[in-house]
Amino acid sequence: MAVSGQRRRPVVALYERIADAVHDGTYPPGSTLPSEPKLAAELGVSRPALREALLLLQEDGLLTVRRGVGRTVNDRPPRRGFEHVQPLEELIGSGGPLRVRALLRTVEEPTDFTTQHLLAPARAELRFWESVLTGEGTAAALSHEWAAADDVLDRVHPEFARALRAPEAAASSMLAVLLGASRETALSAHSGITATLLGRRRGDQLGRPADTPAVLVTQVVRIGETPILAAKHMLPTGTPALPVLQSH
Repeated sequence: MAVSGQRRRPVVALYERIADAVHDGTYPPGSTLPSEPKLAAELGVSRPALREALLLLQEDGLLTVRRGVGRTVNDRPPRRGFEHVQPLEELIGSGGPLRVRALLRTVEEPTDFTTQHLLAPARAELRFWESVLTGEGTAAALSHEWAAADDVLDRVHPEFARALRAPEAAASSMLAVLLGASRETALSAHSGITATLLGRRRGDQLGRPADTPAVLVTQVVRIGETPILAAKHMLPTGTPALPVLQSH
């Protein structure tokens, strides 16, 4: 089971160790994990760190807690990602959709992330939206979303390009705007999930300590082979569970 560097915080490394063990069959589907004390001893870690990692794995859809049994591996452990094209505020809103609070709506030059995932050339101008998703007065997730350059959108999805420019669009997530403009357009998505820590800036935005463990979801939405939207979503521990829905 691989650990991504000795300097990473225990919760993040533990998440990856156990997730790798699930995916490589060390803990096969339907199996029950050892008790917390036994598992902590086997892994050589503290029980508080283990408990946080197990909570993240439950939120990721790999584990389920069964009363009287313990933590079991789901019968069909998902790959690391959600690939159903649906706004995050609807997926994790157990009591109805979460509210989208706009933090930033701007245009920026490509970053390493958008160069890789949107294939954006240097000095391109990309729309960037930063939002906090809230429910019942609590911040549940932080979203960063980028759209492909306007010339790309005008060519492959002009309806989305027009919808993004509408003043009322800023009150929604970018993915919600995309879906509203895509009723007759086939979309596909690829995504990934990993564990991380919020850090100071994101912790301040979500009202959590900087060292709060979180699930980081990345998603890229395409029309055919052309990427048109890329996003990062940060979900701290305690966020409603994210269903992992995948296209086949």
